[in-house]
Amino acid sequence: MKFKEKLNAAWARSGSMLMVGLDPDPARFPADLQGRPDSVFEFCREIVDATAPYVCGFKPQIAYFSALGAEEHLEALCRHIRENHPELPLILDAKRGDIGSTAEQYAWEAYERYGADAVTVNPYMGHDSVTPYLEWRDRGIIVLCRTSNPGGSDLQFIEDRDGTPLYLRVASMVAEKWDTNGQCGLVVGATFPQEIAKVRARVGDMPLLIPGIGAQGGSIPDTVKAGRDSRSTGMMINSSRAILYADSGENWREAAATAARETRDAINAVT
Repeated sequence: MKFKEKLNAAWARSGSMLMVGLDPDPARFPADLQGRPDSVFEFCREIVDATAPYVCGFKPQIAYFSALGAEEHLEALCRHIRENHPELPLILDAKRGDIGSTAEQYAWEAYERYGADAVTVNPYMGHDSVTPYLEWRDRGIIVLCRTSNPGGSDLQFIEDRDGTPLYLRVASMVAEKWDTNGQCGLVVGATFPQEIAKVRARVGDMPLLIPGIGAQGGSIPDTVKAGRDSRSTGMMINSSRAILYADSGENWREAAATAARETRDAINAVT
Protein backbone atom coordinates (compact mmCIF):
# COMPACT_ATOMS: atom_id res chain seq x y z
CA MET A 1 0.00 0.00 0.00
CA LYS A 2 1.34 3.42 -0.95
CA PHE A 3 1.91 6.05 1.73
CA LYS A 4 -1.04 8.27 0.84
CA GLU A 5 -3.36 5.28 0.59
CA LYS A 6 -2.27 4.17 4.04
CA LEU A 7 -2.71 7.68 5.42
CA ASN A 8 -6.18 8.06 3.92
CA ALA A 9 -7.16 4.70 5.38
CA ALA A 10 -5.81 5.70 8.79
CA TRP A 11 -7.81 8.94 8.79
CA ALA A 12 -10.97 7.04 7.91
CA ARG A 13 -10.42 4.14 10.31
CA SER A 14 -9.28 6.09 13.37
CA GLY A 15 -11.43 9.19 12.96
CA SER A 16 -8.36 11.11 14.05
CA MET A 17 -5.94 13.63 12.58
CA LEU A 18 -3.67 13.50 15.64
CA MET A 19 -0.12 12.28 15.17
CA VAL A 20 2.02 11.55 18.23
CA GLY A 21 5.64 12.63 18.03
CA LEU A 22 8.11 10.33 19.78
CA ASP A 23 10.86 12.53 21.27
CA PRO A 24 12.29 10.53 24.19
CA ASP A 25 14.08 12.53 26.89
CA PRO A 26 15.36 10.19 29.64
CA ALA A 27 15.54 13.08 32.12
CA ARG A 28 11.74 13.25 31.95
CA PHE A 29 11.02 9.53 32.11
CA PRO A 30 8.88 8.23 35.00
CA ALA A 31 10.60 6.73 38.02
CA ASP A 32 9.89 3.12 37.06
CA LEU A 33 12.03 3.51 33.93
CA GLN A 34 14.91 5.51 35.36
CA GLY A 35 18.27 3.77 35.04
CA ARG A 36 17.01 0.93 32.84
CA PRO A 37 19.18 0.19 29.77
CA ASP A 38 16.06 -0.36 27.69
CA SER A 39 14.25 2.72 28.97
CA VAL A 40 14.14 4.58 25.63
CA PHE A 41 12.47 1.71 23.82
CA GLU A 42 10.18 0.79 26.69
CA PHE A 43 8.99 4.36 27.22
CA CYS A 44 8.20 4.86 23.54
CA ARG A 45 6.62 1.42 23.19
CA GLU A 46 4.28 2.07 26.11
CA ILE A 47 3.34 5.47 24.68
CA VAL A 48 2.62 3.94 21.28
CA ASP A 49 0.43 1.18 22.69
CA ALA A 50 -1.43 3.57 25.02
CA THR A 51 -2.19 6.19 22.38
CA ALA A 52 -2.66 4.06 19.24
CA PRO A 53 -6.49 4.05 19.46
CA TYR A 54 -6.59 7.84 19.20
CA VAL A 55 -4.08 8.68 16.45
CA CYS A 56 -3.51 8.56 12.71
CA GLY A 57 0.19 7.75 13.02
CA PHE A 58 3.49 8.14 14.84
CA LYS A 59 6.48 10.39 14.18
CA PRO A 60 9.75 9.41 15.89
CA GLN A 61 12.34 12.21 15.82
CA ILE A 62 15.63 10.57 14.92
CA ALA A 63 17.83 13.09 16.76
CA TYR A 64 16.41 12.13 20.14
CA PHE A 65 17.53 8.56 19.54
CA SER A 66 20.87 9.14 17.83
CA ALA A 67 22.00 11.67 20.46
CA LEU A 68 21.65 8.88 23.03
CA GLY A 69 23.30 6.25 20.83
CA ALA A 70 19.90 4.56 20.82
CA GLU A 71 19.48 3.78 17.13
CA GLU A 72 18.87 0.13 17.99
CA HIS A 73 16.01 1.26 20.22
CA LEU A 74 14.58 3.23 17.29
CA GLU A 75 14.86 0.19 15.03
CA ALA A 76 13.05 -1.92 17.63
CA LEU A 77 10.38 0.76 18.08
CA CYS A 78 9.73 1.05 14.36
CA ARG A 79 9.51 -2.72 14.12
CA HIS A 80 7.04 -2.75 17.03
CA ILE A 81 4.84 -0.17 15.31
CA ARG A 82 4.90 -2.04 12.00
CA GLU A 83 4.09 -5.38 13.63
CA ASN A 84 1.53 -4.29 16.23
CA HIS A 85 -0.06 -1.22 14.62
CA PRO A 86 0.47 -1.85 10.89
CA GLU A 87 -2.50 0.30 9.93
CA LEU A 88 -0.86 3.48 11.32
CA PRO A 89 1.65 5.41 9.19
CA LEU A 90 5.17 5.74 10.55
CA ILE A 91 6.92 9.00 9.66
CA LEU A 92 10.62 9.33 10.42
CA ASP A 93 11.31 12.95 11.33
CA ALA A 94 14.86 13.36 10.04
CA LYS A 95 14.72 16.58 7.96
CA ARG A 96 17.41 15.25 5.63
CA GLY A 97 18.79 17.39 2.82
CA ASP A 98 21.98 16.57 0.92
CA ILE A 99 23.40 15.83 -2.54
CA GLY A 100 22.03 12.91 -4.52
CA SER A 101 24.58 10.22 -3.63
CA THR A 102 24.28 10.99 0.07
CA ALA A 103 20.50 11.29 -0.18
CA GLU A 104 20.44 7.74 -1.55
CA GLN A 105 21.94 6.56 1.74
CA TYR A 106 19.52 8.62 3.82
CA ALA A 107 16.60 7.23 1.83
CA TRP A 108 17.81 3.66 2.45
CA GLU A 109 18.21 4.46 6.15
CA ALA A 110 14.65 5.77 6.45
CA TYR A 111 12.83 3.26 4.30
CA GLU A 112 14.87 0.08 4.78
CA ARG A 113 16.66 0.34 8.11
CA TYR A 114 13.72 1.89 9.95
CA GLY A 115 10.91 0.79 7.65
CA ALA A 116 9.32 4.24 7.65
CA ASP A 117 6.31 4.98 5.49
CA ALA A 118 7.54 8.55 4.99
CA VAL A 119 10.44 10.80 5.94
CA THR A 120 10.79 14.56 6.38
CA VAL A 121 13.26 16.29 4.05
CA ASN A 122 14.72 19.75 3.58
CA PRO A 123 14.23 21.20 0.07
CA TYR A 124 17.07 23.74 0.23
CA MET A 125 19.41 21.79 -2.10
CA GLY A 126 16.77 21.31 -4.76
CA HIS A 127 15.23 18.55 -6.83
CA ASP A 128 18.27 16.28 -7.24
CA SER A 129 18.57 16.01 -3.46
CA VAL A 130 14.97 14.75 -3.25
CA THR A 131 15.02 12.45 -6.30
CA PRO A 132 16.42 9.42 -4.40
CA TYR A 133 13.43 9.49 -2.06
CA LEU A 134 10.97 9.80 -4.96
CA GLU A 135 12.36 6.57 -6.44
CA TRP A 136 10.72 4.67 -3.56
CA ARG A 137 7.31 4.87 -5.20
CA ASP A 138 5.33 3.45 -2.28
CA ARG A 139 6.85 5.78 0.34
CA GLY A 140 6.17 9.39 1.28
CA ILE A 141 8.32 12.52 1.29
CA ILE A 142 7.24 15.30 3.66
CA VAL A 143 8.96 18.52 2.62
CA LEU A 144 9.69 21.40 4.98
CA CYS A 145 7.67 24.41 3.88
CA ARG A 146 6.58 26.84 6.64
CA THR A 147 8.12 25.62 9.87
CA SER A 148 6.79 26.31 13.36
CA ASN A 149 9.96 27.86 14.82
CA PRO A 150 10.26 31.67 15.02
CA GLY A 151 13.52 31.71 13.06
CA GLY A 152 11.86 30.04 10.11
CA SER A 153 10.85 33.47 8.87
CA ASP A 154 14.51 34.41 8.34
CA LEU A 155 14.50 32.58 5.01
CA GLN A 156 10.95 31.38 4.43
CA PHE A 157 9.57 34.92 4.16
CA ILE A 158 12.11 36.15 1.61
CA GLU A 159 10.11 37.39 -1.39
CA ASP A 160 10.84 37.01 -5.08
CA ARG A 161 10.26 39.71 -7.70
CA ASP A 162 6.56 38.92 -7.73
CA GLY A 163 6.29 39.38 -3.97
CA THR A 164 5.79 35.66 -3.35
CA PRO A 165 7.48 34.42 -0.16
CA LEU A 166 9.87 31.48 -0.43
CA TYR A 167 7.64 29.10 1.55
CA LEU A 168 4.85 29.50 -1.02
CA ARG A 169 7.35 28.96 -3.83
CA VAL A 170 8.33 25.71 -2.12
CA ALA A 171 4.67 24.70 -1.80
CA SER A 172 4.05 25.33 -5.50
CA MET A 173 7.26 23.60 -6.57
CA VAL A 174 6.45 20.46 -4.59
CA ALA A 175 2.83 20.33 -5.79
CA GLU A 176 3.50 21.13 -9.44
CA LYS A 177 6.92 19.57 -10.14
CA TRP A 178 7.96 17.08 -7.47
CA ASP A 179 4.73 15.27 -6.64
CA THR A 180 4.48 13.43 -9.95
CA ASN A 181 3.76 10.09 -8.28
CA GLY A 182 1.50 11.39 -5.50
CA GLN A 183 4.11 10.85 -2.77
CA CYS A 184 4.61 14.30 -1.28
CA GLY A 185 3.34 16.24 1.68
CA LEU A 186 4.41 19.47 3.37
CA VAL A 187 5.41 20.54 6.88
CA VAL A 188 3.52 23.67 7.93
CA GLY A 189 3.59 24.89 11.53
CA ALA A 190 0.46 25.37 13.65
CA THR A 191 1.98 28.56 15.05
CA PHE A 192 1.21 30.29 11.71
CA PRO A 193 -2.43 29.47 10.81
CA GLN A 194 -2.68 32.20 8.17
CA GLU A 195 0.25 30.63 6.34
CA ILE A 196 -1.35 27.18 6.67
CA ALA A 197 -4.39 28.53 4.81
CA LYS A 198 -2.22 30.01 2.06
CA VAL A 199 -0.35 26.74 1.62
CA ARG A 200 -3.60 24.77 1.52
CA ALA A 201 -4.91 27.08 -1.19
CA ARG A 202 -1.77 26.42 -3.25
CA VAL A 203 -1.55 22.64 -2.97
CA GLY A 204 -5.14 21.44 -2.88
CA ASP A 205 -5.60 18.18 -0.97
CA MET A 206 -1.90 17.40 -0.46
CA PRO A 207 -1.29 16.07 3.10
CA LEU A 208 0.08 18.54 5.62
CA LEU A 209 2.18 17.55 8.62
CA ILE A 210 1.47 20.24 11.21
CA PRO A 211 3.65 20.50 14.32
CA GLY A 212 3.26 23.24 16.90
CA ILE A 213 0.16 22.49 18.97
CA GLY A 214 0.50 21.56 22.63
CA ALA A 215 3.81 22.70 24.13
CA GLN A 216 4.50 25.13 21.27
CA GLY A 217 1.18 26.88 21.76
CA GLY A 218 -0.49 26.51 18.38
CA SER A 219 -4.27 26.87 18.37
CA ILE A 220 -6.19 23.70 17.50
CA PRO A 221 -9.30 25.52 16.17
CA ASP A 222 -7.24 27.91 14.05
CA THR A 223 -5.11 25.05 12.72
CA VAL A 224 -8.03 22.85 11.75
CA LYS A 225 -9.97 25.66 10.07
CA ALA A 226 -6.93 26.71 8.07
CA GLY A 227 -5.58 23.29 7.12
CA ARG A 228 -8.43 20.87 6.43
CA ASP A 229 -8.82 19.74 2.86
CA SER A 230 -11.90 19.29 0.68
CA ARG A 231 -12.80 16.13 2.64
CA SER A 232 -12.32 17.85 6.03
CA THR A 233 -9.19 15.78 6.71
CA GLY A 234 -5.77 16.25 5.10
CA MET A 235 -3.72 16.92 8.24
CA MET A 236 -1.35 15.07 10.52
CA ILE A 237 -1.49 17.39 13.53
CA ASN A 238 1.50 16.49 15.66
CA SER A 239 1.77 16.69 19.43
CA SER A 240 4.80 15.39 21.30
CA ARG A 241 5.68 16.68 24.76
CA ALA A 242 2.12 17.47 25.84
CA ILE A 243 1.26 13.80 25.39
CA LEU A 244 4.55 12.06 26.21
CA TYR A 245 5.00 13.86 29.51
CA ALA A 246 1.39 14.42 30.52
CA ASP A 247 2.26 12.84 33.88
CA SER A 248 5.48 11.51 35.40
CA GLY A 249 3.83 9.50 38.18
CA GLU A 250 2.64 5.91 38.30
CA ASN A 251 -0.25 6.60 35.92
CA TRP A 252 1.88 8.05 33.13
CA ARG A 253 0.58 5.60 30.53
CA GLU A 254 -3.04 6.40 31.30
CA ALA A 255 -2.25 10.13 31.35
CA ALA A 256 -0.70 9.91 27.87
CA ALA A 257 -3.74 8.04 26.57
CA THR A 258 -6.08 10.61 28.11
CA ALA A 259 -4.09 13.51 26.63
CA ALA A 260 -4.18 11.87 23.20
CA ARG A 261 -7.90 11.19 23.39
CA GLU A 262 -8.67 14.73 24.54
CA THR A 263 -6.50 16.22 21.80
CA ARG A 264 -8.18 14.07 19.16
CA ASP A 265 -11.58 15.11 20.47
CA ALA A 266 -10.58 18.79 20.46
CA ILE A 267 -9.50 18.48 16.83
CA ASN A 268 -12.73 16.71 15.86
CA ALA A 269 -14.86 19.26 17.71
CA VAL A 270 -13.85 22.10 15.40
CA THR A 271 -16.68 23.01 13.06
